[in-house]
Amino acid sequence: MTVYETILKQKEDRKKQMAVLIDPDKLEDSIIRKMAVSAAECGVDFFFVGGSLLINNRLDECTRIIKETAGIPVVLFPGNTLQMSWKADAILFLSLISGRNAEMLIGRHVVAAPYLKLSPLEVISTGYMLIESGRPTAVSYMSNSDPIPHDKDDIAMCTAMAGEMLGLKLIFMDAGSGAINPVSPEMISHVKQSINVPLLVGGGIRTPEKAAESAAAGADLLVIGNAFEKDPGLINEICKAIKG
Repeated sequence: MTVYETILKQKEDRKKQMAVLIDPDKLEDSIIRKMAVSAAECGVDFFFVGGSLLINNRLDECTRIIKETAGIPVVLFPGNTLQMSWKADAILFLSLISGRNAEMLIGRHVVAAPYLKLSPLEVISTGYMLIESGRPTAVSYMSNSDPIPHDKDDIAMCTAMAGEMLGLKLIFMDAGSGAINPVSPEMISHVKQSINVPLLVGGGIRTPEKAAESAAAGADLLVIGNAFEKDPGLINEICKAIKG
């Protein structure tokens, strides 16, 4: 079963899913291993790997450690077209539908497409929506785009609808790495009710309570990273909160 088929099946079965997001630039190998062990023990569904820059060329090594330690599918969450590793299982082919930067909508995708066509990676077209989080984040700066205001639920809803109508297979609402505030339950609920494709939500989720709140609001798959960098053991608590 492919990664996308797994996400669809879990959604159809009304089972909440969780992905641990790892930025290879930020973590030592020993911490990645601890996170992988914790994730395997509590039933994390996926590892998402990527970052805004990735300056240390550790993408392949990070992916190898996760797969050897946890045996959990690794999905690339690329900040640019250079962030590719054939060691991963799949890649989110992100189109920043919340912004108006043509390079992030389609420009860089044209450059990446021939490489991905030749790769063994499962390519999952994903409508990426950046949501205001209380302060500028790395992704808003690097993408040169404004996020959707945190209280504009209708804009988020219509943007997600348009992404689905364009044929994108996933919608991913992200407050960004280091976000002060996560995407609100109200916005999650509005978007969830307007689309049929799986809804991913990430950014600013640091506690089991916030995770459970986002899942209850309608997120099919929660993507959490920063909360685990200092305390890998928190993976177990948040996983239980999401999955019940």
